[in-house]
Amino acid sequence: MSERKPIYVTKAFVPPIEEYTAQLRRIWASGQLTNQGPLALELEKLLAERLGVPHCLFMANGTLAIQLALRALGVKGRVITTPYSYVATVSSILWENCEPVFVDIDPATTCIDANAVESALKNGASAILATHVYGIPCDVERLAELGRRYNVKVIYDAAHAFDATYKGRQLLAYGDMSTCSFHATKLFHTGEGGCVIAHSDTDAAQLRLLRSFGHIGDEHFQLGINAKASELNAAMGLTVLPHVERLKRERGQVVAQYDAALATAPITRPQAPEGRVTNHAYYPVIFRSGEAMQRVKATLEADKVFPRRYFYPSLDTLPYVKADACPVSRSIAERVLCLPLYPGLAEGDVERIAEVVTSLA
Repeated sequence: MSERKPIYVTKAFVPPIEEYTAQLRRIWASGQLTNQGPLALELEKLLAERLGVPHCLFMANGTLAIQLALRALGVKGRVITTPYSYVATVSSILWENCEPVFVDIDPATTCIDANAVESALKNGASAILATHVYGIPCDVERLAELGRRYNVKVIYDAAHAFDATYKGRQLLAYGDMSTCSFHATKLFHTGEGGCVIAHSDTDAAQLRLLRSFGHIGDEHFQLGINAKASELNAAMGLTVLPHVERLKRERGQVVAQYDAALATAPITRPQAPEGRVTNHAYYPVIFRSGEAMQRVKATLEADKVFPRRYFYPSLDTLPYVKADACPVSRSIAERVLCLPLYPGLAEGDVERIAEVVTSLA
């Protein structure tokens, strides 16, 4: 009997090589490898149209996208943010010499708690940086109202939210700016990459300057950095984009299999508000205790199945930040696992994973 292959929490989609090669031939024909070449410009246009936004600025990665959004909007000082996100969210705040102010999360959605945001705003802030966790919408209406009332910018880390919608509108269209990751593990990817969504010509122009060292030709306008993505990354994006609908559908089929197989398991799952259409980005399960989670994780790993503690740790526990404790985030971070989810994951493997979760949770 052949040895069982490892199953990881995700698996990057690799498009047919002949489709990618066709895009590479365009690069060879143009001779332009970077500096906003024709493929990058085409990808930006296609993404803006798909997302229903005026401007989509293609970036080298999703972390630089957050940093440039903060810089473009003139964010300084205190930034209210979530402790339940990937570390890039808080890293970007710190890298821009701002102060992260953590507030706790809604235990139902795992997104930032808008009531806690309002309490924190009373002590002053220049921005709210919230994450659409697992592609679940934050309380976007309430946060928009708080942004207006307290005159602060609302920025969304929408790394998980490509092609997820809320009330008929793409999640990336919400906020003063929204950022996304196009990392290889995401639903839509460019190998490495990301974007910033801007809603005005002025903001888009500012982001373009920041992305390209702050100059156009020989004329220098301001401090900038190199956040450009290459034509090779754009070629991957142009190749992957036509497959997104199929990938969502196939991911949804795996999700449905998990839902059926875990129907009696003593777990909970983050809940999305009414009006949300999912992109099936992740399959998180929350156990009753950290001990149960560790039991399941160890058993799966012994069987060469590798889920991920996503998100762990709660960011308010990082050794290089000073923060008030966020008990809901800390509790969920100790009990959560994202189960393997990607197109092509065999139904038998889903049932095997679900059996371990159900029996040991």
